Amino acid sequence: MTILRHTDRDFKNALKQLQRHAEPAPEVRERVSEIIGAVRKRGDAAVLEFTEKFGGPRLRANQLRVGAAELRAAGKAVAAKTKAAIATAHENVRDFALRSMRKNWSAKNRQGVQVGERFDPFQRVGIYVPGGTAPLVSTAIMTCTLAAVAGVPEIVVTTPADKSGNVNPALLYALQFAGATEIYKIGGAQAVAAVAYGTETIAPVLKIYGPGNAYVVEAKRQVFGQVAVDLLPGPSEILIIADSSANPAWIAADMLAQAEHGHGSCVVFVTNSARMLAEVQREFDAQLKQLSRQTHLAEVSTFLVLVKSLKDAVQIANDFAPEHLSLVAKDDEKLAAQIRTSGAIFLGGMSPVVGGDFVAGPSHELPTGGAGKSFPGLTVDQFQRRTSIVRFDEKSLRKSLDAIETFSAIEGLDAHGRSAAIRLEK
Repeated sequence: MTILRHTDRDFKNALKQLQRHAEPAPEVRERVSEIIGAVRKRGDAAVLEFTEKFGGPRLRANQLRVGAAELRAAGKAVAAKTKAAIATAHENVRDFALRSMRKNWSAKNRQGVQVGERFDPFQRVGIYVPGGTAPLVSTAIMTCTLAAVAGVPEIVVTTPADKSGNVNPALLYALQFAGATEIYKIGGAQAVAAVAYGTETIAPVLKIYGPGNAYVVEAKRQVFGQVAVDLLPGPSEILIIADSSANPAWIAADMLAQAEHGHGSCVVFVTNSARMLAEVQREFDAQLKQLSRQTHLAEVSTFLVLVKSLKDAVQIANDFAPEHLSLVAKDDEKLAAQIRTSGAIFLGGMSPVVGGDFVAGPSHELPTGGAGKSFPGLTVDQFQRRTSIVRFDEKSLRKSLDAIETFSAIEGLDAHGRSAAIRLEK
């Protein structure tokens, strides 16, 4: 744990420790490039080889896809309470997505040209759902549901299986509940390469979604262009801003919840109260001892920052661009209005970030590593493909001709102007 105080001599320079850059290590970049090249060249054989090599099961090509019998068995194995939780989350995510859908529209411009936009679902998408150290059942809901709401007909999911070749039953149940049409037992960079370029068993997709480890994220980066990708979400992050009115036990619990994701995650607490900083530190240390994932928690960067004012805290948050931002202060909405870079904002002490992770409604796939300055989190419209629509008639073309010919002359493209003028010659 690192403690930074505004009274420290080198405080401003020390704050640079909070800045992350979502750039892969050279060895990760090179290894992923090798994996993608092998999958492109050797298809299923390479996917099977890498799956076993990196700790997965030994499979045959005809075992890659989860079959109907496995899906039925998963449905029978999942407890009713788990099914109810999945249904609750799915309902909220679906309703939120329905409100976010982009809709077709049409209008006439000033010259009378009919213009508009049409939004169609991608016809085949790939979704990566992590399942290594923890089966992320919630991620199935937060991704596949959006694809289904958008009307995507082919929703292809890749997720790692255990050493015996099995996928967690709750995860399988959630995937089919949320709308997955194909599920493959593969993870890592080889899974991204397989859905991007296709293999003998897996047909290629048009766009890839979902979070993952450094290798998965780098694979998405490298296949961009061959396919579209949603964003490059890396290790989890949380930044909490609180004043003296906050509950230190609740704040420490939120910090530890995100730290639980382990390697690469970053946890930051910023306050203008020295008392609150000390109390949060005590609570953090006390609660940490009670948790099970000690190895993962030990790998996390944790910062406690004491600032002179909450205005300074807002500046730190905007520079950090956190995946999750929690505002626990008397003027939380006033502070929220000043935030420009966060993936998601949680207002008030009664709003645990885990509520957004699991059930609130917005997708929990959010930008990390400072990418929130440029990218939003996953939304349903990212499963829609936009097309612009234009229809001239003779009257509107005649009104537009002078401007068309002027642009053609300026740009030295006389054939452009001629292609419009020829339609109006008698």
